[in-house]
Amino acid sequence: MFEDVYLWIKALHVIAVIAWMAGMLYLPRLFVYHSEAEIGSKQSETFKVMERRLLKAIINPAMIVTWLAGLYLAWSGHWFSFGWLHVKLALVLAMSAVHGFFSRWLKDFAADRRPRTQKFYRIINEVPTVLMILIVIMVIVKPF
Repeated sequence: MFEDVYLWIKALHVIAVIAWMAGMLYLPRLFVYHSEAEIGSKQSETFKVMERRLLKAIINPAMIVTWLAGLYLAWSGHWFSFGWLHVKLALVLAMSAVHGFFSRWLKDFAADRRPRTQKFYRIINEVPTVLMILIVIMVIVKPF
């Protein structure tokens, strides 16, 4: 029975990670387009709604489920003594920090503040991708 629960939690974890990453890759892309929209325009207001819904309905819940399921898997699998998991946790903490920055920037857009350029958002859009690649390597390859 324990193995069945472990596998169901593992499936939930993978599903949550996919949802979290989808949002983390899409939100900064919305920021790129939003930064080009005229403040107060219908387009800008539409982006505000899209960004808020993406964060509140998908990204935030997916991150929470990812963390909870992942910590359960690490605990029940006795992985906490392995170096690869330490690196993975550090990378997931970094991803969570990026998530926090995205949340703050969303608030800036909601208040019609735009201290960053579209080029900045185009570049920052790559950070979750790089972190994701490194996390997957840690989990699959377990290099140490």
